[in-house]
Amino acid sequence: MSADSPLAYRRAALWGALAAKVVGAWGLGWDIQWHMTIGRDSFWIAPHLMIYGSVVVGLALGWGVLAYEWWCSVPSTRGFRLAALGLDVTLWSPPHLLALFGSAVSTLGCLAIAIEVYPLRSRAGRAALVLAGALLYGGVRVTLDPAWLLAYAHGGILFHSFAMLAALLLSLTLVTTTRVSALRWAPVFAVILSFALGIVGQQIARGGFALLQPVSVIDDAVAQDSSSPIAVGREIAEKNQAVPPPPWALRLALPLVPAALMALADPRRRPGVAAIVFGMSVFVAYAWFLSTLPAYAPLTPNGVETAVALALTIAYAAAGGLAARWLATQLVGSASEPRAGRERPIAALTSPGR
Repeated sequence: MSADSPLAYRRAALWGALAAKVVGAWGLGWDIQWHMTIGRDSFWIAPHLMIYGSVVVGLALGWGVLAYEWWCSVPSTRGFRLAALGLDVTLWSPPHLLALFGSAVSTLGCLAIAIEVYPLRSRAGRAALVLAGALLYGGVRVTLDPAWLLAYAHGGILFHSFAMLAALLLSLTLVTTTRVSALRWAPVFAVILSFALGIVGQQIARGGFALLQPVSVIDDAVAQDSSSPIAVGREIAEKNQAVPPPPWALRLALPLVPAALMALADPRRRPGVAAIVFGMSVFVAYAWFLSTLPAYAPLTPNGVETAVALALTIAYAAAGGLAARWLATQLVGSASEPRAGRERPIAALTSPGR
């Protein structure tokens, strides 16, 4: 087997896994809409088939590469082991948080694979890293949605639940993507790509609903438990109908402006500072946005509560930046020995790229 032979099928497996993850992300978005508008249904609904179909494809690619390399006595890479492990957790775990965790682990595996199979600063390698980073960002972003329910139910410091969690977790994804890609504007590219994938997913869901025309049982579910997350979410939506829905430009600007400010702070050199800048800008942006919504405006916290929430946001952001620096180092360290003439990936952590 030639030296470049493993690279060819590993790259093909990487792009296949990323494509499967895109389909899975679309399925997840549709599944959320299904639960909010139709209610709970059987396992065999179309969004579930998209999600688990993508997992099966990714699992087959990851474990297929590992099995083939074991058969051919080719040393396997840590990236493929990590991706296969994450997909294994996703397939066999109960829905929601644990499955999303498994998906995040497998996406980190895709980041590691991209580092392993592409030269540093190559266009294809950076494209794979930014796409994986966008998928990681989008997946983590979905897990933060319950923060809006916390803000509505409790107010006070928890009014800023989303900003505090975003400062920790979203900064972790964006700083990690930036440092492994050595691309200063990776946060901006990842957010725009995640947003674009979300728009496509919404159109797929709209077309799917029109085609399948499922019967909604959501009213019965709300009547049975008025305190359920779906019932509270509907209550919030009904109150917010008093104002026009935010335009697309605003929906993009809310995550994009903090990402751009993070890029200006340069996470490649100053991950902690960049994460704090990101966290503070998310705090300000979403505090303003929530204050414009009828469901949340009466819950706006006082000055002391806001100051405490801001301090926590800064602390969480600093932790996210430090964690991202460690995680990026681990991912880069997982790369196999570089080929002849290839710059070592560790330079991505110290040498700026344009």
